[in-house]
Amino acid sequence: MLDALIPAFLRPESASVQAAKVDAIFIGLLLISSAIVLLVVGLVLTFAIRFRRGSSAKRGEMPSLVSREFEIGWTAATLFIFVFIFWWAASVEIAAFSPPKDAIEIHVVGKQWMWKTQGPSGTREINELHVPVGAPVRLLLTSQDVIHSFYVPAFRLKRDALPYQQTETWFQATRTGTYHLLCTEYCGTDHSRMLGRVIVMEPQDYARWLTRQPERDGLAELGERLFSERGCSGCHDAGSKVHAPALAGIWGQSVPLEGGRMASVDEAYIRDSILQPQRDVVAGYEPIMPSYEGKLSDGEIQALTAYIRHGTDRFDLIGSLDLAPAQNICAPGQTPQDAASNQTLRSPAMVPGAPASGETPQ
Repeated sequence: MLDALIPAFLRPESASVQAAKVDAIFIGLLLISSAIVLLVVGLVLTFAIRFRRGSSAKRGEMPSLVSREFEIGWTAATLFIFVFIFWWAASVEIAAFSPPKDAIEIHVVGKQWMWKTQGPSGTREINELHVPVGAPVRLLLTSQDVIHSFYVPAFRLKRDALPYQQTETWFQATRTGTYHLLCTEYCGTDHSRMLGRVIVMEPQDYARWLTRQPERDGLAELGERLFSERGCSGCHDAGSKVHAPALAGIWGQSVPLEGGRMASVDEAYIRDSILQPQRDVVAGYEPIMPSYEGKLSDGEIQALTAYIRHGTDRFDLIGSLDLAPAQNICAPGQTPQDAASNQTLRSPAMVPGAPASGETPQ
């Protein structure tokens, strides 16, 4: 590994798969740059000494063949190094936009001056994010007011959270511990106080932490409720009298739009359809949907998106951690022996929740 070339006291804390890749690029660039500097300085010193005034070194023009080959070789080597560095860095950056399919999905909302997160089982936190070690985590970010930037130095992770837009990134922690979470985009008076922490836990400890959280509906359940309360079901349900597109099973599909265009149904398309419904009208339908801009918060839009994507199927987060039977989590008040005797384990449906305001998670 390239990081072995750097003394430990000079290496910053590294705690994710992405951090190792970013550090490798940094060290590679440092080594390549150092080699070029040494080569150039070495040649300058060598020629300065050899061809100093009064020396007997032979002078004169180089043969044209040698001169041409030297220029071609030097230019080709420089181009090759540039293309290699570009490919190396671009491949790592592009991979940050392609999370594994089994990644845990966390919704993040930036707000002056705090970070609000909600997991697939409904777990909500403020300025904290608990994740299991070794599990890929997909972050879907947006902002409630101005531009923020979600930054975890130990993960080499930085992504902007933008108002009226949704960005995403992912990471996979490799070490347990508590890591700084910062905002690196100036966002107002208390920007410097917009601090948080990411707590990486062993899978079994993370599962125990989940079971201790108060019960809350997940995003999809909240989205289902909003879908009815805000009148969406009156037009988009299968039995509706209003001629509007059905949304069941639409996620990930390509839909035809007016003007012969096509659009893929993803987070950005759903968000635009809610806030700017006249922008991309599905072919064969009238542009009668009103805009919900200013009527729905970013959290409510995320909930509606989760409902359209997942329906009301609950995500078995504890089950996804693939714990051994001996590591299964007991219901509150039970001991492992009690759980083993009657096999009464807490249902994943009972997992959602978050600490109350001002309460520190255990």
